[in-house]
This record gives sequence, structure tokens and C-alpha cells, in this order.
Amino acid sequence: MPQKIIIDTDPGQDDALAILLALASPEIEVLGITAAAGNVPVALTSRNIRKVCELAGRTDVKVFAGCDGPMEGSLFTAEYVHGATGMDGADLPEPGMPLQSQHGVDFIIETLMAHEPGTVTICTLGPMTNLGTALDREPAIAARIRKIVLMGGGLFEGGNVTPAAEFNIFVDPKAAKICFGCGAPIVMMPLDVTHQTLTTASRVAAIKALGTPLANAVVGWLEFFERFDEQKYGTDGGPLHDPNVIAYLLKPELYEGRLCNVEIETESPLTKGMTVADWWGVTDRPKNATFMRNVDADGFYALLTERLARLPAKG
Repeated sequence: MPQKIIIDTDPGQDDALAILLALASPEIEVLGITAAAGNVPVALTSRNIRKVCELAGRTDVKVFAGCDGPMEGSLFTAEYVHGATGMDGADLPEPGMPLQSQHGVDFIIETLMAHEPGTVTICTLGPMTNLGTALDREPAIAARIRKIVLMGGGLFEGGNVTPAAEFNIFVDPKAAKICFGCGAPIVMMPLDVTHQTLTTASRVAAIKALGTPLANAVVGWLEFFERFDEQKYGTDGGPLHDPNVIAYLLKPELYEGRLCNVEIETESPLTKGMTVADWWGVTDRPKNATFMRNVDADGFYALLTERLARLPAKG
């Protein structure tokens, strides 16, 4: 039976590739995709999700707009990385498929309450606002979640938007704190992993060699998206963050990590949004998250490229 998932996301070029990977994989059933405010405002992320679904030939997927800002404070966005649209690098047509009228938070709650407990996985690729709000509004859903698999945080790699904080957690630390404290099983893909999955020239060339309009759009995204991190880190390619969440569902053997305690800092002006991971077990705080540390990057890109080749040659 396919794994039932809800994708909560803020596309973002790397988010777009995560969506494509999920839609290309028969092992996964996407129950719906909820738009978060993060890389760009929710009006753009909800439009970008539908563009990606149409690129994949999947207009049947239900897309919902979620919260337009974090649970506390004002929205911090990342056009300086992703461009004004959030998905600069490929010129896709305006989406024709509709946005659902139901709010994304209500969809998350309704779906979890309607399905058997332990059968729906929540994949958060952006700030955790929608899931945090859903848990705050209806705490009963926590016990019904199979697992939360997220891209966010960092430990040994530090942060990417402040010295201590990764973007997704920094944008809404309150929501992240609620999610990490809800009791559902959590698997996190931090910067420690995603900084290993670099868009090197040879990996991008392998995707380009697929020769489809979809592959050309992906290459355009990657070439735009990587320029910021290549300059920042001095690497061949930039980290491809969000597809690691979906790749983990498909091939968990690609990843290594350990169960440990992870707490979210919400107060300190220096470390707001930090994921304080007790990797070495120096406290007796309960272990609440599987913190991934290593990935088979070549295996990850082989999976991604093979699945992209399955998608319709549209563009």
C-alpha cells in the first residue's frame, strides 16, 4: 500500500523538486498539498505548488492555501535566494487548476481525523506554521499522525539565516516548538544532511540529459537556486534541501542518524529558531526526534533523476 502523505510546503525551487519526486513515486499517495508562507508569501507559494503539479501532469492533486504568516511576529521571506516569484529560473505558465476553498489547516485536521490513526505522514518542507496551528487548534490529531518528516534545523552545520538558526525553523519557531513537543514521531533532515546533497555540475548534467521539458525546467531552477549558496559556501553546487524528506520515505536506507532530544529556542535574540539537538545525550530530556546526520548523496541523486525521468514530458 502506498504511504499516505500530506505535503506542507513553501516553493521554493528545492520544494518544487520534492513535490515532483513525490508525484513521480507510486510508493506515495499525496492526499493533498498545503501552502505555507516562507520562501515567499502564501499567495505565491500556493500558485507555485499548482504550477509544479501541472508540470508533472497531476492536476488531480488538491492544493490548499494555509496561514499567511507565522504564529507570532511578522513573516521573514527569502526572495534573496529564490527570486521574486519563489521559483525563478524556469518560465512556467500560470496554473489553470483551482486552489481549494478549504483552508490548509482545516484540511490537515480533517484528513488526520478521517483516516485511521498512524496512517498519514506529514511532510513539512517549509516553516511549520500550518501544522503547528493545526496541533494548537486540535491537539487530538497528534496521536493520529504516523510521523512528521521535516526539512529544518541544524547542529554541526550551524544555521543558514543566522549563525544558529536554519530558515524554516527561524521563520516560525513557535510552530516548530509545538510540533516537536506534540509527541508524534519526528524525523528531521537538517542542514547537516542537506549540505551533503550538492547540485554538482555532473548531477545537474545527468538531469539535463533526460531531455524533457520538465527536466529543462528543473535544470533552470537548480542553476538559479545554486548560485547563492555556491557564492556563500564556495562549493560546486548548492545544497538541495527539501527532496531529502521524500527520498527518506522512499529509501530510508540512504540516511543515517540517531534518536535524540531536540528543543526549539524561541526567546533568545542570538539563537532564536535554533534546534538544540542533544546529539551526545548529555541531558536526560526525552528523545523526541530522529536527527539525520549522513546521507548517500550519490544514491539520493540517482533516485531523484530516475524518478524525474518517469514524469510526463510536459513543460
